[in-house]
Amino acid sequence: MTTVSPPLALRSWQGQRILALLCAVAFRSGRTRTDQQGDLTMNASPANDPARILVIGRSPSVLVDTVEILRSKGHSADATNQFDRVLADYDAQDIDIVVFGGMVPADTKQHLRQEIGERNAHVMFVQGLAGIAGLIAAQVEGVITAGEPDEIHVVYDENQRSVHLTLHKAAHVTVQAWWGTSFTPPEPKSTSMQVLDAELQKGSHSIALPAAVPSVASFLAVTVGSAVRTLTIGAMPQSVMSMVPTSGSSAAGSPSASSQLPPVSEVNTRSHDR
Repeated sequence: MTTVSPPLALRSWQGQRILALLCAVAFRSGRTRTDQQGDLTMNASPANDPARILVIGRSPSVLVDTVEILRSKGHSADATNQFDRVLADYDAQDIDIVVFGGMVPADTKQHLRQEIGERNAHVMFVQGLAGIAGLIAAQVEGVITAGEPDEIHVVYDENQRSVHLTLHKAAHVTVQAWWGTSFTPPEPKSTSMQVLDAELQKGSHSIALPAAVPSVASFLAVTVGSAVRTLTIGAMPQSVMSMVPTSGSSAAGSPSASSQLPPVSEVNTRSHDR
């Protein structure tokens, strides 16, 4: 096994991209976690690239930044925080992937999953891991490249704080880390670090995480060639999860409907851009 030592290049992301996947819980499985794209529900594979993506969340800056990142990658992306107008503003037949932010009420998500799924049996639903635009974009890329499961195997070892990567052939590998620095709604903030950017040979590799990457509200994206896998390093704090609305009728599911959360400005990129 090759041990790879990462550089410590740190850069800050203030208020981040794709959807207000605001602060959703990441899955933790024992002490070891394999690659995850965040609560992924699919009826079938999405259409050919460019993917058509709709992000439904709450934070204006995260939504806008996410759309910008996805569009820069050639995808057709839109975002909205007007939960009660999603079905009227967007044609489900024109969507391949729907991403939900963590502050979308559970019953609103269930209603939209059902309604959109009935209108488009091929749509895929993704639960965002956190309100970090770059991370959400990586989750979307992970869904798009999910048809390459045999090319890589990624596991995070919590005890060793290392990513164990198995390559079936030599490849260019990057590892990007993100973590939250402020969770005050409606605009979460975060920081990112490039952990690795290197050519790796076929075989097993161990990539140690720098000490700067915390064990709370932290995430990784491992990119091998064009395939992307996302991992949760540390779950969101309970103080954040307690802010997640547990209900909110789809007829009144606007971002200002929850008394626990401050009002936000309207975001609906289809209305504004198209």
